[in-house]
Amino acid sequence: MVKTKKKGKKLLRSNNRMIAGVCSGIGEYFDIDPTLVRLIWVAVVIFTGFFPGIIAYVVAWIIIPEK
Repeated sequence: MVKTKKKGKKLLRSNNRMIAGVCSGIGEYFDIDPTLVRLIWVAVVIFTGFFPGIIAYVVAWIIIPEK
């Protein structure tokens, strides 16, 4: 029996970017439209108070590697 190495998907920031490519990278990872991810992100930022959403975006910008 030969074991093959599975190549899984990796979460990477995309080159299709508005600011840092975080939302585009998330959209590509889950195979959904990046615009939808951006709209959801904006809604979350507005409804949670701007500070937590902005901090989460900056943290994601730092920890998600670029493509």
